[in-house]
Amino acid sequence: MKPGRWSPRALKDAIPIAQMRGLIQLAGKGPDRLFDINIVSKIPIAFIRVKFAPEILASLTEIADDFREEIRRLRLIARDAAVTAELWLRSRHGTWRFFLVTEKDLIELDCHGWPLNVG
Repeated sequence: MKPGRWSPRALKDAIPIAQMRGLIQLAGKGPDRLFDINIVSKIPIAFIRVKFAPEILASLTEIADDFREEIRRLRLIARDAAVTAELWLRSRHGTWRFFLVTEKDLIELDCHGWPLNVG
């Protein structure tokens, strides 16, 4: 899978999802930005990077490899229980996947920011 490119449609479609979780602030444009959307709610505050994913059903390993630069940049944001960093991926058909970026892992989330139940 080729790394996801910046997609104005993905960002536009991400806004209503982000608004379900709290107040949002969009980051300015530019190649050096670390995130696209900041969600402010009681807890946590989330910094979101939105990308297009040509193969939305890829494994976590493939996603971590293909989006390593975005993940690396999200890991620069100071995080704790009250501040998180997330990678949101959108397919060309409008399917979404959401990931919490931790220091060492990616944890898949639902659209509300809760970890998906595995198994």
